[in-house]
Amino acid sequence: MIDLNDVALFVQVVKAGSFAEAARRTGMPSNTASRRIQQLEEQLGLRLLHRSTRKLTLTDAGEALYARSAEQIEIVSEAAQELAEGSRVPSGKVRVAAPADFFYWFEPSWVQEFLLEHPKVRLDFVLSDRRADLVAEGIDVAIRAGAIHEPTLIARRVGSNRAFLAASPAYLATHGTPQSLDDLATHDCLVLQSTAGRAVWHLDGPEGPADVEVRGRFQANSAFALLKAGVAGMGIVLLPDVTTRQAMHSGQLVRVLPDYGINGLELFLVYQSRKQLPRAASVFVDFIMARMVATGLVSMDTSTTP
Repeated sequence: MIDLNDVALFVQVVKAGSFAEAARRTGMPSNTASRRIQQLEEQLGLRLLHRSTRKLTLTDAGEALYARSAEQIEIVSEAAQELAEGSRVPSGKVRVAAPADFFYWFEPSWVQEFLLEHPKVRLDFVLSDRRADLVAEGIDVAIRAGAIHEPTLIARRVGSNRAFLAASPAYLATHGTPQSLDDLATHDCLVLQSTAGRAVWHLDGPEGPADVEVRGRFQANSAFALLKAGVAGMGIVLLPDVTTRQAMHSGQLVRVLPDYGINGLELFLVYQSRKQLPRAASVFVDFIMARMVATGLVSMDTSTTP
């Protein structure tokens, strides 16, 4: 079988005009280059070059091989060069899995800033509160809250957030403001992924952990849907501060039982392999972390968990 590396070397020799110059360009001894071309000729059963002390000239067979292979070798070399540059200059598509409400609290203008800084990168967001399968769905980076159970994934901890109880002023004006956890039993509570409208909220309080069973007539598998329902006055919601921040600031929601919530909601950037992470994905991970910490969306923490 013909070694295509020897064909590429033959093209280099013809372009250089001598074995010595071709060897210098490719970083090999001159006698090695000459021996490999001789082996190629033996495999083909054809003489490709006339050798003399002054110069090398192509035989008819050499001209034919050069004419048919030089362009292809050049294309392959250019492709390899582009890939090498791509490993240094971020380029290509980064597929990102994020919560459904991601762009409610993460400004799209920040993403635009990233794309302007890295013009060769394309971002493809998959927004869902369902936990994505990175391998099956071709995800480069996933933004996840809570514990990471897959031992084969790299989880880079961005920081932590806290969840609070909240409701709209209109809802509280109609139904009253609960004064204790027991009062939640008489309220509509907006629950995430519950059974028969019932759920247990595991809260942190002044005296430690507290579990409370709640009910509600509205449930959804999306935190963003629960947020919208809360703003619409449909009940009391338990959501992370990062999700409710805008609504709280605008007065659409207010805190309920402020001494209770969930502490230490951890946020991670998850990917398959630190070594195989594309350069574009790597710079995106760094950007997301820096932006979220700088804007106070999470508390700073840069530890890495296997």
